[in-house]
Amino acid sequence: MHPILLTTFESHPWTINTGILMLFINLLMVFLGRYAIKYPGQGPALPIGVPDFMKDFGVPEMLATGVFAHWIGAGMILGLRSAGAL
Repeated sequence: MHPILLTTFESHPWTINTGILMLFINLLMVFLGRYAIKYPGQGPALPIGVPDFMKDFGVPEMLATGVFAHWIGAGMILGLRSAGAL
């Protein structure tokens, strides 16, 4: 087996600071995505009631911003942990 595949990484326990950071990043990316997506409302609508300013924000937009937010959030958590700030 390749030696890189045998490498293990130190696992850090989940803390409330990790959850708050991920929540903040997700909310920020949904807010920014609402105004940054070029063609909003092209797919199915969200199955829940949304405020009027989020009327054109559907399932594709929520999935796109959620995926992007998790990529950014995971990178921030890993970076802050390796720097010792989290």
